[in-house]
Amino acid sequence: MNNSLQSIPLLNLSLAFIPALMTIVILFKWSLNSNNALYSVSRMLVQLLIIGYFLSYIFESDSAGIVIIILAVMVFASSWIALGTVVDKRMQLYKHAFVALAVGGGFTLILITQGVLALDPWYAPASMVPIAGMIFANAMNSVSLAAERLNAELSRDVPYEEAKKIALQASLIPVINALFAVGLVSLPGMMTGQILSGVPPHIAVRYQIMVMCMVLGSAGMATAYFLVLVKPVFVKEPDN
Repeated sequence: MNNSLQSIPLLNLSLAFIPALMTIVILFKWSLNSNNALYSVSRMLVQLLIIGYFLSYIFESDSAGIVIIILAVMVFASSWIALGTVVDKRMQLYKHAFVALAVGGGFTLILITQGVLALDPWYAPASMVPIAGMIFANAMNSVSLAAERLNAELSRDVPYEEAKKIALQASLIPVINALFAVGLVSLPGMMTGQILSGVPPHIAVRYQIMVMCMVLGSAGMATAYFLVLVKPVFVKEPDN
């Protein structure tokens, strides 16, 4: 068995766009927002092509300063993207999203990279950057879902404390479902990638356990902290 992955020819890679384009056609036929889907696919393509070359430079440079800058950009960008579900309150909520993601995601990142993996050097780009990406991306998604649900519940005059609980629970549904499905319905990205690269499955499983725990932890902590921080934005205290 050949344990090394083959490079995908560009012609073969183009076939992967067929299901995506079929979905965009369906959205168009159903008079839904097909333009947004098309834009997202185009943006994904450009971003990944750029980051592919950029990561090669980062890994070769082996610079702690560059890694720190990348982590900062991740937090700044994820905080902004997370609030796309509440555009009218984006500027008011941005600093709270930033702090929540930095604290919840940052704590998890430090624990995983310095405790579980014990990276040497501590900033090892080839491990630090992909792991940080997973952590901040999942925390971002949960904060985004929580912000949208919190805003929706409060618009129905649900008390803040109750709306906060509903928002947190709703935000964690994708993560909880992933925990239930892993190993039964799906073999997630980290595990699949390692198996395809020739890593023994019983070792790949350990890494996937680490990933699932860090995803739940970072998403839960960042979202809960965000919901605590944003209360003054949504609930005005009465003047004495």
